[in-house]
Amino acid sequence: MKQSDNMDFETRIPVREVMKLHPTTIDAHATTAEAALAMCRDEVGSCIVLQNNLPIGIVTEEDFNCKIMALDKKPGEVFVKEVMSTPLITIGADATIAEAARMMSQSRVRRLPVVNGDQKVIGIITVRDILSIATEMNEIMSDLIVINRVQDYNDGVCDRCGSLSDELRYIDNQNLCPICRDEESIV
Repeated sequence: MKQSDNMDFETRIPVREVMKLHPTTIDAHATTAEAALAMCRDEVGSCIVLQNNLPIGIVTEEDFNCKIMALDKKPGEVFVKEVMSTPLITIGADATIAEAARMMSQSRVRRLPVVNGDQKVIGIITVRDILSIATEMNEIMSDLIVINRVQDYNDGVCDRCGSLSDELRYIDNQNLCPICRDEESIV
């Protein structure tokens, strides 16, 4: 399997398989102090801002730092709708991980609320979610390569001595040349 095939396999996974359900939400008329409490309670870095149960923006730790703390404002006196990031960029649950990653990259965001056909929030996917699935898939693919590696002679570099050989054999998770294989049998 080529590296590009591996990457294509990873990125065809639908967002719904990776997204977190029940993301933290807050009403647009809530204070940023209330949003901060909700984020702390749920141990997350953002709240999706809702108006009439529809997403209209997102407020993040960065919004708190740059729009409240840095300006010495009191969180209990600032409403979420005043500091939220808009327009809100969302994605559907049937979109692929590749599409989500492209959207994040192009829009320079780290989180995408996942919406259904009625535009109601059903989940959230983050850069961290995408990276974790990519890492897991790469580990699985590496294991499969080791399991299915041809045990016959190969061309390449000996893993033990570093010499070039056209008679490598895979033994104990290493490609060994004839000299190192002989040493292995002596030990």
